[in-house]
Amino acid sequence: MIRHIRKMAALVVAIIVSFPVVAADFSRLNLVTESGFPPYNFRQDGKLSGISIELLLAASKQAGTPISKSQFKVLPWARAYDMGLKGPGVMLFATTRTEQRESLFKWAGPIIATKVVLLAKKSKGIKIASVAEINRYKVGAIPEDVGQQLAARAGVKNMKISGKPEQVAKKLATGRVDLWAFEENSALWMLKSLGYNPAKFEAVYTFKESAVYYAFSNDVADSDVAALQQAIDAVKASGEYDKILSHYR
Repeated sequence: MIRHIRKMAALVVAIIVSFPVVAADFSRLNLVTESGFPPYNFRQDGKLSGISIELLLAASKQAGTPISKSQFKVLPWARAYDMGLKGPGVMLFATTRTEQRESLFKWAGPIIATKVVLLAKKSKGIKIASVAEINRYKVGAIPEDVGQQLAARAGVKNMKISGKPEQVAKKLATGRVDLWAFEENSALWMLKSLGYNPAKFEAVYTFKESAVYYAFSNDVADSDVAALQQAIDAVKASGEYDKILSHYR
């Protein structure tokens, strides 16, 4: 029985991988990202790296229209997000998919599951049960980041906005803000990269459990979005996706 199940699973994978991917030309798109969202997209040893970068490279190759890192435009998130909203022909990543953003973009993914939280220093002993309690504290955030958007939508008023996540990480570590509204894995990764011990920080409130995706401006053809989605599915079915994830664990 087990042998039969394994044979059937292998057959399904083979069918997915071998099925012809919808034709697309990703060179027509403006591929826009940021360098401050580890482990999804960031600079490591001066080079653009991360899960979303590697998955996109593998998927474009699978689709028969390989792209290179030289095609990526690396911008501050607020500017990149604005480009994604306005177009034309923009792919913005990695972008957390939320109800608020759903109709603003077309989506391919997911890249990986995520959790948007309020992070605090454990030594402060902060406990939060409601949004009303959040407003007792200074909250660090990035403009147009999903953490800032979800906090604002929930009614958080006392936000201290910084242009780069590294700036907020330092403010949190040195006590200039009490909380940081950001994606949990990325925040902990960044704190560690700046020389702080991530074990000294904790999530004290969760805004949303979601996933990050490739977001397309709404003028992009549905066929291009479908081509990337099919290629992502094929990369995941082949086992290459798991190898990519293993690089960042």
